[in-house]
Amino acid sequence: MPYQHRAAGAGAHPGPRAARPTHSSGQSFEALRQGCLGSGTLFEDADFPASHTSLFYSERPRVPFVWKRPGEIVKNPEFILGGATRTDICQGELGDCWLLAAIASLTLNEKALARVVPQDQGFGPGYAGIFHFQFWQHCEWLDVVIDDRLPTFRDRLVFLHSADHNEFWSALLEKAYAKLNGSYEALKGGSAMEAMEDFTGGVSENFQIREAPEDLHAILGKALKQGSLLSCSIDIRNAADSEARTPLGLIKGHAYTVTGIDQVIVQGQKIELIRIRNPWGQVEWTGPWSDRMAFEDFKAHFDKVEICNLTPDALGDNAQHGWEVTVHQGSWVRGSTAGGCRNFLDTFWTNPQIKLSLSERDEGQEGCSFLVALMQKDRRKLKRFGGSMLTIGYAIYQCPGTAGRLSRDFFRYHASLARSKAFINLREVSGRFRLPPGDYVLVPSTFEPHQEADFCLRIFSEKKAVTRDLDGRVDINLPGPPPLMPREWETEEERQFRALFQQVAGEDMEVTAEELQDILNAVLQKKKDLKFKPLSVLACRDIISLMDTSGNGKLEFGEFRVFWDKLKQWTDLFLQFDVDRSGTMSSYELRTALESAGFRLSSHLLQLAVLRYADEALQLDFQDFLHCLVRLENASRVFQALCTKEKDFIQLHINEFINLTMNV
Repeated sequence: MPYQHRAAGAGAHPGPRAARPTHSSGQSFEALRQGCLGSGTLFEDADFPASHTSLFYSERPRVPFVWKRPGEIVKNPEFILGGATRTDICQGELGDCWLLAAIASLTLNEKALARVVPQDQGFGPGYAGIFHFQFWQHCEWLDVVIDDRLPTFRDRLVFLHSADHNEFWSALLEKAYAKLNGSYEALKGGSAMEAMEDFTGGVSENFQIREAPEDLHAILGKALKQGSLLSCSIDIRNAADSEARTPLGLIKGHAYTVTGIDQVIVQGQKIELIRIRNPWGQVEWTGPWSDRMAFEDFKAHFDKVEICNLTPDALGDNAQHGWEVTVHQGSWVRGSTAGGCRNFLDTFWTNPQIKLSLSERDEGQEGCSFLVALMQKDRRKLKRFGGSMLTIGYAIYQCPGTAGRLSRDFFRYHASLARSKAFINLREVSGRFRLPPGDYVLVPSTFEPHQEADFCLRIFSEKKAVTRDLDGRVDINLPGPPPLMPREWETEEERQFRALFQQVAGEDMEVTAEELQDILNAVLQKKKDLKFKPLSVLACRDIISLMDTSGNGKLEFGEFRVFWDKLKQWTDLFLQFDVDRSGTMSSYELRTALESAGFRLSSHLLQLAVLRYADEALQLDFQDFLHCLVRLENASRVFQALCTKEKDFIQLHINEFINLTMNV
């Protein structure tokens, strides 16, 4: 199935607002609840039914699960009992400890918890078997409704549950998050940071503990005070390490929640402590300080700590200040904008490019601070279709002052000024930078070329920064047809061309689509440096539509001569960009070839052109290239009435342009 493009572009970071309802009915939680109360029925969610499809996509349950409502499991169910706390999170039979670690951390921030777990619901008055939870997804809040049927075995919850069997908020939250991602199985394996961001809309930062700053204890303490969510883990080196228990009771590859930072004085010596929680609750640290761990032991035994900052300046200085935030939504599409990292020079330049202009220095500093967070979208939802987290990253280059995209030659001879710490298969990769005022170009990419995904790029800056998507503009620079020369001014070559045309056209001196088909196929098949398949009558009608100024559906001599000149120009262009002399053109060369012909397309239009005209090997033969150019020229001329003149360019209304050019 071809990849579906998502609308790209830049926008301001949306501020706090009501969450968008996501139920297929279009109704809000309250409207659905009132409907059930009015009809006297309990809500049943057809979007996430109580069936096998909501549980697993690649396996069958090892035991027979029975879906039951809390009132069928216990006599007096409660939504939240005695407040939502970290002890309410006990892992079940699903490998989603990363999610549980994030939920445990969420309970430490009452404001964030109240957003994710609305308090306008429960099992008392107004109960209708429906609950809702709110999650942040790619710069907007979504309201996810579910019914309260939960998978059980022998009247016990199979997955996440509370230590108090009468409490159900955590189990229902897990179900809502499973619905958001397509199934319970989709929650197997992950990073706590992923869920933490979905609970807050925050920005993640990672510390490799052995490379962390000396004041890491203070950094973590300040993060907790400012409401940030924290987790930590021990890396696994091989498959045997996964969930392996260390001699001191720690689990490798397991997500722990950091719930407290402190220090005590023992015999006149200051001891730094850290409190971490295992969502399993079954295996715990057996070393010194028991439930609390000496910070030196923490640094010795753990490898990574992740912090989700509720604001990007959470770990900055004590002065409170806002950040300027812009968001770019884009796509990597095979054949047009999925160029891979700088190791793949021939295609790297085709990746999306975002221009960043920094003009105001930080207070008391020479540079401008900003944070870049690159997130790949919906990969967890795609697990059922074989998708996985791609290895992603980005690079930042000094802008040479050109107005448009940077070319392949630029990247051949210029190194990046800054880049992500590494290309890694996490949902989001982020980093902080400080660069001198100036213009820069940021290039987000996957590590390997030809890998497809949607992405969301967030840029946070301490001072105002201007960003612009270098792929969003559509310019068409088409010269008008040359004036026809009087016959007496024709050269000998032109007179011979007229005689040849008369021989083909006949007495009426006009060429039909069928006659044009015969001419072009006869001529182009003789060009051995072109890989060519015969032109169709439909393609020739498009050509006539482009050149026919009289409107009679045929080409007169002057019209034919103008087209013939274009054909020679387009043939030379095709051969110029057939870099391997295979007789075909790589789809990654199409952008530059079209620009040479007078068309500067947005990434969206380019992706549509590649989908329509390139083959499975991402190659275009000459007929494909010719057909694409004819469609583009036709579109530009038909829609001139919708255009505005600006210097020598015609700027088209993009929606009409897309519809006519690629969807006709």
